[in-house]
Amino acid sequence: MRPDTSAEHVDHNAEAARLERTAGLHPEDAEHLLLQAAAHLELADDRPRATTLYDRLLSSTSLENPHLVRALKAANLWEYGHEAEARAIIDGVRAASPRDPAPWVIVAESLESHDELEAAQETFTEGATLLLTDVTDPPYATHPLLFGRHRVRRMLGMPHDSWDTRADTLHKAPVSLDELHDPKRVWSLGSDNPAELQAEIARLQSELTTAREALSRPFPVAILHWPADELAELVAAYPSLESEYPSHEEHLATIETSLRELAASGTGNLGIVPGTVPSYEAFAASELASPAEASLLPQYATTLAARGRAVAWPPQRGAECWCGSGRVYEGCHGGGA
Repeated sequence: MRPDTSAEHVDHNAEAARLERTAGLHPEDAEHLLLQAAAHLELADDRPRATTLYDRLLSSTSLENPHLVRALKAANLWEYGHEAEARAIIDGVRAASPRDPAPWVIVAESLESHDELEAAQETFTEGATLLLTDVTDPPYATHPLLFGRHRVRRMLGMPHDSWDTRADTLHKAPVSLDELHDPKRVWSLGSDNPAELQAEIARLQSELTTAREALSRPFPVAILHWPADELAELVAAYPSLESEYPSHEEHLATIETSLRELAASGTGNLGIVPGTVPSYEAFAASELASPAEASLLPQYATTLAARGRAVAWPPQRGAECWCGSGRVYEGCHGGGA
């Protein structure tokens, strides 16, 4: 989640410096922490330093999501006059066809913010076609892709299609997307008609509610996953945890069942975080607790998710299963979903 608090209330330069120091102490989380630092620098209007951080990340050979970093770099560059370089990076991101929706949304919104509406619509559509073709239940992370596409198509005066209808269905606020994305809304702000002004206030309140809901859970509701070798080491070191994990096969089945139950209850933004014994022991030490305490396990999962370690669930269609078997999700734990 990128920070959105204005510079009037947060010292963004100091926060960026703190995050850089933290990244030095926790290199395993450096990508997530430095992206946060770059976002703070953008908010402090120090865009050249933000670009330096993006370049620092891109020089690494172990990035989890290089397309996301490139997309953020392009959006930042365009904001302080480097349009040609930004366009070249955006073209490269689109050509790479990332399987993560975030880079698609970022480059499309960058095009949109610079009045490149046709190109933005094409980019949103490319991402939706790649990630959501034959997907009956779009994952939480793909919702901004559909909402952004709906918004741009509305501004272009394009007719609704099946994905626009899907976006309408996913949108839960009391004011419809058609109203929120109505290009004529700007005129109502200068109206002398109290009814029009009241309607616009209601729409703005709806947008604010949606934004607050997104900010209230910036990281997924995550379930802890122990790979087979890590689980064996965990229960050997802390036998009392055997009651939590009778077997690795049961552990994997419980993860999938729990996530499906959460999804069925209406919980969105779900994920899985892989655990390791050294990391768990370090977390327990930071909490002044014993790793043998089962109550620490969900706290450990939440902490990992907050550090950006969660993998979105369910996997995209055709992607490998989260369990690490190497098989496609639909032919592994996703069978019969």
